[in-house]
Amino acid sequence: AEFMAALLSSEIGSTDKVVQYIAAARELDIEVLPPDVNESGFKFTVTGDRRIRFGLGAVRNVGRGAIESMIQARESAPFTTLADFAQRVDLRLCNKRVLESLVAAGALDGFGHHRARLAAGLDEALREAQLLQQDQEAGQGSLFGDGGAPEQPRPLTLPDLPPWTEQERLTKEREVLGFFISGHPLERFRPEVELFGARTTATLGDWSEHQVTIAAVVTQVKRQISKKSGKEYARLILEDFQGTAEAIVFPDAWAKLNQVIRPDLPVLLTGGHSARDRGEDRAPFVVEGARPLEELMTSGAVALALTWKLPEAPGPELLRQAAALLSAHPGPAPLYIDWSDGNGERLRARARGMRVAPTGELLGALRQLLGSNAVMFVRAG
Repeated sequence: AEFMAALLSSEIGSTDKVVQYIAAARELDIEVLPPDVNESGFKFTVTGDRRIRFGLGAVRNVGRGAIESMIQARESAPFTTLADFAQRVDLRLCNKRVLESLVAAGALDGFGHHRARLAAGLDEALREAQLLQQDQEAGQGSLFGDGGAPEQPRPLTLPDLPPWTEQERLTKEREVLGFFISGHPLERFRPEVELFGARTTATLGDWSEHQVTIAAVVTQVKRQISKKSGKEYARLILEDFQGTAEAIVFPDAWAKLNQVIRPDLPVLLTGGHSARDRGEDRAPFVVEGARPLEELMTSGAVALALTWKLPEAPGPELLRQAAALLSAHPGPAPLYIDWSDGNGERLRARARGMRVAPTGELLGALRQLLGSNAVMFVRAG
């Protein structure tokens, strides 16, 4: 954890490197947590055996002076509420823009409220804290206080609002951090990513003479006009679990795909590399096709497979329970049974009268019943 924290801190200003190192840390079962005003330093810090806390220095709009003010204020006691935090930091350094960035980054999540409520309560928290700090600077106390003791702010009631959607939360995180930290838009599409994505952002620039696919989130679409043809084309920024990469959509393809490719949309992109870029270290990826990942699960492109191997095959009672589970989750996905006698004889049977909903809920229930290695998503066909 200490080594990975040092690597992350050394690249704190490089979004691509930080994303790569966070992915590497998680592959080593090291948890990289969002920033926290009670635990984070300027750089990435180790806060447990296998836990790294995100550095506040990587949060946009939060300067070193604001960070030093927070660290100094929490030395006496941890911050407990939004009002407590606003009261004790130097508001000349920690202005509203700083606090908005901290909320979006998740650095105030420890106060026990979701980010939408915290964001909505910033104005009142700052107003009360500014009045209190002005009184303290003037040496004034409460009119009814005990001989000059500083007045305490009244309890802050945060507006009762619904939380941000996952997409809103992650989009705001990316705006202030440059990437996602508390989750990833691709996470719920992990089966599709693993089944259909032949490349990642780390390998997308490796030249290939054949078409390749990548499952990624389009985080930026930059529309441009070709000087040669006068037609519109697009440059894309893609992000997956490994980092970010660029891609280009030429005019003919863009005319067909401009309604499919949108910012913040998880998609499966198909494309290739130009022959003139053969041998280049980072050959531009040219997009030729696009399909929302959401469609793959609902189109029958993903199937559910149950793997049985003698002599550990499930007995009649387990099969009845599995059949009941499958029947309770009808949907578009084909159902396969991969059978093996344990001596090299294998076959795959496809259910004729049953299709299922390929959801994480069904996958988890079947794995709990039949075993974690006995159930998986596979490509249909």
